[in-house]
Amino acid sequence: MKENAVITIISITIIVLNMMMIIVLDIKNAIMVATMAEVTTVTMAEIMVATMVEVTAATMAVITAVVMAVITAAVMAEVMAVIMAEVTAVITAVVMAEVTAVVKDVAAVGAGCFNLINN
Repeated sequence: MKENAVITIISITIIVLNMMMIIVLDIKNAIMVATMAEVTTVTMAEIMVATMVEVTAATMAVITAVVMAVITAAVMAEVMAVIMAEVTAVITAVVMAEVTAVVKDVAAVGAGCFNLINN
């Protein structure tokens, strides 16, 4: 009778230990799943933030370069137009002054010749 009781107690103990082992394994699996989900979420968030920073920086660099190129081209066109207008005005004034002086000199020489011929 004692042997049967001991066997029964050992059997019940083994069953309880097995159940406890199953519970511990279930808890371990739940913790692992939660940990992996958390790690994956944090990792993906970090990757997305880093990717967005890189994409934003590259996009802003391209946009800035294009905008600056357009602004520089427009400013240079305006500056060149003003400079060319000023240079043209100065050259025209100098040439006109020279031409006027030469015409006056030719007219004076012509008038002197006319006077010589008529006298």
